[in-house]
Amino acid sequence: MRIWVNGELREAEQAEVNVLDHGLTVGDGVFETVKALDGRAFALRRHLDRLERSAAGLGLPAPKRETVELACAEALAANPMPLGRLRITYTGGIAPLGSDRGDAEPTLVVAVSPAPVRAGAAAVVTVPWTRNERGALTGLKTTSYGENVVALARAHAQGASEAIFANTKGELCEGTGSNVFVVVGGKVLTPPLASGCLAGITRELVLEWTGAEEAELPYEVLRTADEVFLTGTLRDVQGVSRVDDREIAGAPGPVTAGVAEVFARRAAEDLEP
Repeated sequence: MRIWVNGELREAEQAEVNVLDHGLTVGDGVFETVKALDGRAFALRRHLDRLERSAAGLGLPAPKRETVELACAEALAANPMPLGRLRITYTGGIAPLGSDRGDAEPTLVVAVSPAPVRAGAAAVVTVPWTRNERGALTGLKTTSYGENVVALARAHAQGASEAIFANTKGELCEGTGSNVFVVVGGKVLTPPLASGCLAGITRELVLEWTGAEEAELPYEVLRTADEVFLTGTLRDVQGVSRVDDREIAGAPGPVTAGVAEVFARRAAEDLEP
């Protein structure tokens, strides 16, 4: 594996970041995960738009778009594979220990690794922790992912592949790395961004392409919805077959399957929708 670090490609063993990098010491960074198909990134423009929004929300200087695009192109060319995970990480750079930022240049790292082929349906669990819809990092895709690590470990311990959060108001919010949709009375619904969920790129495209709607939803809807599905960069549209101890027979259901078909078709037509 060859990784792009601050201007050059390096072998993985030599791809180093200073131990005083603020992204390492306090999680002062943002990132994007992009699906790559045969060396070509999907929806890169939308991902880089979000990277810039996240950087601005965190108070980091705007990443140079042309530099990030070049880094992505070089990393993809150096690591050919049919299905890849393109990871862009952008941090505050070298800084003093503690929360104060330094005056060093930001750090930019771009890496590619093989991505697994997703299953048709997944099991999920609910967790006792909540998303803070009014937090300073709400809606930003930052490297401060400790909460997600803990929740996903709980999901794996229970034989599931994702954990689903409520927000502080007891409303359905999001997964550790996915957005959540439910089918209720034939309608496809997903929590609004005001719930505290991330503005997922796949979520955005499903809303644009399928007529799905945003709605405030109680957390308990996961126990009563006709169908549940997840969206995410490496999941695309994935049905949910189990929520905690509730089995959802036939997942992915007919509505989910229809949404997945539309997404697959539209995505295949244009890598930069």
